[in-house]
Amino acid sequence: MKTIGVLGGMSWESTERYYRALNEGVKAARGGLHSAKVALYSVDFAEIETLQRESRWDEAGERLAEAARRVQAAGADFLLLATNTMHRVAPAIEAAVEIPLLHIADATGERLREDGVRRVGLLGTRFTMEQAFYTDRLTARFGIEALVPEAEARERVHRVIFEELCRGHVEPASKAEYLEIIADLHARGAEAVILGCTEIALLVGQADTPVPLYDTTSLHAAEAVAMALNT
Repeated sequence: MKTIGVLGGMSWESTERYYRALNEGVKAARGGLHSAKVALYSVDFAEIETLQRESRWDEAGERLAEAARRVQAAGADFLLLATNTMHRVAPAIEAAVEIPLLHIADATGERLREDGVRRVGLLGTRFTMEQAFYTDRLTARFGIEALVPEAEARERVHRVIFEELCRGHVEPASKAEYLEIIADLHARGAEAVILGCTEIALLVGQADTPVPLYDTTSLHAAEAVAMALNT
């Protein structure tokens, strides 16, 4: 079994989901007392959030690249960046290590393509929804068009992530808002919706809406388990 490197803490609420999903995946595949081999480095998210907010992406990339080197030194065979937004600096991380980075948009795009989804809604932080690093990768690699909410709705989605979900708060009113935004994306032609922030599944799930949802955390972790067990 390969050792999964996890660069987490962005936020720790979703990194906890990753750790559980990785171990449950290995347990389901191997049974008994088997669990995942994991090398985890968890950052202080307050520091990273400041760099995001101030658009200091180069500095953020340098910090995560250094953290990735530490994960590699701990014996990881490949790397998971346990956040959607910070894939904005994935090239800097990939350049800093010799082990492969399993990109979260690729794990999601592969599943969407398998399912025949060509037009998808995208929820995430403002950075993920508005910058090109995520949507362009889905289009270039998988031929998938990504729709994002209108400007006011993007602000609502972003606010809930940082002011509630990253702090461990799940509010019924915010859930209702998200379901309304998902329904609007579907009405605009999205065949499904990507939960493109690793915390969003703490708030909404497939049981809440008839619109197909693709939880990036679950898909990313499942791909990592498959890679770890492919020895």
